[in-house]
Amino acid sequence: MSVSSKILHDCLATRVRRINRIVTSIYDEALRPYGLKISQMNILVAAGTRSPARPAELARALDIDPSTLSRNLRILHRHGWIEFLEDSEDARAQPFHVTAAGCDLIDRAYPAWNEAQRKTEQALGPDVVEALMKGFPAD
Repeated sequence: MSVSSKILHDCLATRVRRINRIVTSIYDEALRPYGLKISQMNILVAAGTRSPARPAELARALDIDPSTLSRNLRILHRHGWIEFLEDSEDARAQPFHVTAAGCDLIDRAYPAWNEAQRKTEQALGPDVVEALMKGFPAD
């Protein structure tokens, strides 16, 4: 077996990235009627547990790049789902909170999220779901 064939056959990163794309598409499709992607829903719910939320802390907690978070925060702000608490030149440092409209959106989107969760659990199977929940805590 060539090195390329071995990597292609054995690469965990390739498999995890493929699973990520499949799972993300399940959630994004379910949340589309609410104008949300799962990445944005995750930011909203994580920020809702930290009031006020600070972008740098949230980026670390969610293990996402600060520039990716900043881009998503601008989208959430434009929709009125978050509110920045003080003026600052640097949006990465600006604390914010989830607005009443953002909280309402989470509540309204929950049934769709729950259905996506069910579909994902079914697609992955109980052993994989259990391993993910035990091996990768939420925060």
